[in-house]
Amino acid sequence: MRLFVDLEVNGKAERQAGRNTFISTHRMEDVGRIKSQLQRSLLMVRVNPLHAGTPDELDAVLAQGADWVMLPMFQTPDELQAFSRIVAGRAPIVALLETAGALQSLDDWVDTPGLCEVFVGLNDLHLSLGCRFMFEPLGQGVLDRIAARVHAQGLRFGFGGIARLDEGLLPGRDVLAEHLRLGSQAVILSRTFHASEAVGSFEDQVRSIRGAESALAARTSGQVESDQFHVRKAIEAIAADLGQAA
Repeated sequence: MRLFVDLEVNGKAERQAGRNTFISTHRMEDVGRIKSQLQRSLLMVRVNPLHAGTPDELDAVLAQGADWVMLPMFQTPDELQAFSRIVAGRAPIVALLETAGALQSLDDWVDTPGLCEVFVGLNDLHLSLGCRFMFEPLGQGVLDRIAARVHAQGLRFGFGGIARLDEGLLPGRDVLAEHLRLGSQAVILSRTFHASEAVGSFEDQVRSIRGAESALAARTSGQVESDQFHVRKAIEAIAADLGQAA
């Protein structure tokens, strides 16, 4: 388990205008405040896309004890490599793959020094690719190709957010099944985990996720293939419905 402080604000409101997405209100001082309370979990901090103030931003984040740092919205290998030089080995780097440019140049940056994980951000990636539904890149096999390349490099791989098991246009249980199939080691718990105590506490919901994870890990290869087909068809149907409603 990692806790996640999200400092990204530059350009985000403009990119996701009119969409039901969450824009963090975290502040720089939250890094140290949360870090001081952690006993077992690591703290990951997403900073702003590479800009003139990145060196100062990273210095402040790392001085407060961030264990991992995440770079969002890069388009080219040069951007990620410049970020790596600024970090200079002070913390592991998570590359947030969420642009068409980053996707197309994956082979050219996946060996960047200091990189420990590639996390696919589906909110911005599906917009960058012109998709209608956040999970379309998953249904189209894009994440299969990314996962295979990232694993071949010996790095961690993760993607997207997950709703509670039986909620969401694509239920959390279906998303979790794909995480297990793709060998994912990371997912962001969505805001629905804090929505209502009426369906159980945050801790209860996490325990449910862990229980479902264990059950899904025990599937046969035939069951995995069947579940993949089901998820792909569900994504296609949702995308078609959203296209008609547009």
